[in-house]
Amino acid sequence: LGSLKFVCLNLNLSDCPPLGLESLKVSDDQLESSSYLSVGLGPHRGRLNIQSGLEDDDEYDGAWCAGVEDQEQWLQLNAFRPTLFTGVILQGRNSIWSLNWVRTYKVQFSNDSSVWQPCMNGSEEAVFVGNEDLETPVLALFPEPSVAQYIRINPQTWFSNGTICLRAEVLGCPVPDPDSPHFSETESGSSDDLDFRHHNYNEMRKLMKSVNDECPNITRIYTIGRSYTGLKLYVMEISDNPGKHELGEPEFRYVAGMHGNEVLGRELLLNLMQYICREYNRGNQRVIQLVKDTRIHLLPSMNPDGYEAAYEKGSELSGWALGRYSFEGIDMNHNFPDLNNIMWDAQEMAMDKRRVSNHYIPMPEYYTSTEALVAPETRAVISWMQDIPFVLSANLHGGELVVTYPFDCTRDWIPRQDTPTADNDFFRWLATVYASANLVMANPERRICHSEDFQQHNNIINGADWHTVPGSMNDFSYLHANCFEITVELSCDKFPHASELPIEWENNKESLLLYMEQVHRGIKGVIRDKDTRAGIANAVIKVDGLGHDIRSAVDGDFWRLLNPGEYKITVWAEGYFPRIRHCSVGSEPHATICDFTLTKTSQDRLKQILASGGKIPRDNQVRIRAMRMRKLRASTKILNRRREQQQRLNKVKRK
Repeated sequence: LGSLKFVCLNLNLSDCPPLGLESLKVSDDQLESSSYLSVGLGPHRGRLNIQSGLEDDDEYDGAWCAGVEDQEQWLQLNAFRPTLFTGVILQGRNSIWSLNWVRTYKVQFSNDSSVWQPCMNGSEEAVFVGNEDLETPVLALFPEPSVAQYIRINPQTWFSNGTICLRAEVLGCPVPDPDSPHFSETESGSSDDLDFRHHNYNEMRKLMKSVNDECPNITRIYTIGRSYTGLKLYVMEISDNPGKHELGEPEFRYVAGMHGNEVLGRELLLNLMQYICREYNRGNQRVIQLVKDTRIHLLPSMNPDGYEAAYEKGSELSGWALGRYSFEGIDMNHNFPDLNNIMWDAQEMAMDKRRVSNHYIPMPEYYTSTEALVAPETRAVISWMQDIPFVLSANLHGGELVVTYPFDCTRDWIPRQDTPTADNDFFRWLATVYASANLVMANPERRICHSEDFQQHNNIINGADWHTVPGSMNDFSYLHANCFEITVELSCDKFPHASELPIEWENNKESLLLYMEQVHRGIKGVIRDKDTRAGIANAVIKVDGLGHDIRSAVDGDFWRLLNPGEYKITVWAEGYFPRIRHCSVGSEPHATICDFTLTKTSQDRLKQILASGGKIPRDNQVRIRAMRMRKLRASTKILNRRREQQQRLNKVKRK
């Protein structure tokens, strides 16, 4: 063991990054163990934050568990090259049925996996403190960091009513070794000169300001509201005419950080705004065209309170759930009005299902009150949706590698079932566009993250067929507004280490750009009054054979996302005769122009309808929808004032 070197350094967690058990940078064949309880509890499952399936004892369990209960058991990592090992992070077994964790452990090092040297604390063998629960990650930094190729975690004591089970991450810095086949001068990363690090609230604001300063002609920063603690929800707008909706130009949004601890989306959007700004200035024609033809809105942090809680702990120590919820403990992914069941219940009760509205469904009355458990962040996003006629969106999450599409909620409260929308084919296209361009998802050799093999579905799945999510933002966007929205689960690791951000940017860069370009598919146009040529707002656009309508925006312009094909389009507005046109959609991402002019219904025709006992068509749904939105905004103002008053009182008390 003469070649094994020991280095005593004063190192912090940031000095040497995780080797990648959680992120899957470490492959299964690098992990071995003295024994294991079952195949599903083998060494390959001993990864920090790995999640089990619903059942214990299947092939996808939530830890490595030793097959023998004694102090000779170990989990071993082969780093494939000399590495300066600096610490270990330990977690218990992920399970809803059993309690298993390691309380204390030792660590050994080796260059050949035959001769082992213990980690020392002065003249004694070091014993490290492990876990006291299932989920809290516990960090141990070595008193004497050591250079070796192999490391073993050797449990000494464990929860008395359980057995030896653990999930782990190992911290270490690869040592340059030109003779090693795994040696490279530089780790794979990105050629883009972007700010690859984690940004807390203040740092995020500074970065956004720097982008605005660099590209003032195409960017604008605005806020849509505040979090419970008062942090602003900042949006970066990117457009050749920022601050204004241009007639016929579609509105696109990316939303990240709904779950505050799923942070990769936040950093990707910060990178994206930097990238678009710089590439626009460099003359990148693809980016210039995108900025010219699209109004882009980037919300990097929907849940800044949750993010700050996770950020304070750090990428490896925040666990699986810290920061997921709002400050009030609300899961915003379930916090939007459940319009699915309102629509489905109405369809079941209706004599003629065709008369049941399939779009622009008003939020329920109870949701607009001050007593409703609605997060201020959710209220802000709903109001944002009302103000801007978004056409396409994606909601960026983390913890898996898959793209989901609506509906997210099943009918009849079934735990999981394929529950397609009327636009299922187009949603599947959207999901496929992102997944097929994502470098990790598109890799057929990649390992599954936790317990679901999404590769068998080409890395896309109907949201409800994964697990039902009533009150999701995706479903609300589709049923309440004109916006098509998918969810992108960006990585197995919810909070990747900063060292992994460059490669994550490369994994997602093409997907982010390509997905935005899909907003230009289908048809678009302007609906005008035949006599005045003024745009007609809230006109209904029906596509024959598709049971989902959309509405025109304030200026009369509309966008209907569609796959290639021939379509019969009917347009109707209150007080006008309907109009029918046939429109053709090509395969290129350039929307077909399909304008309409409507003729007002004459007074003579209205008198004929009334004389024959008929009713004049009224667009009551738009009125109800607008009234409920006004009530929601009024109750939001009341709650905001109460919260501000309480926060001022709390400051006075602290003084």
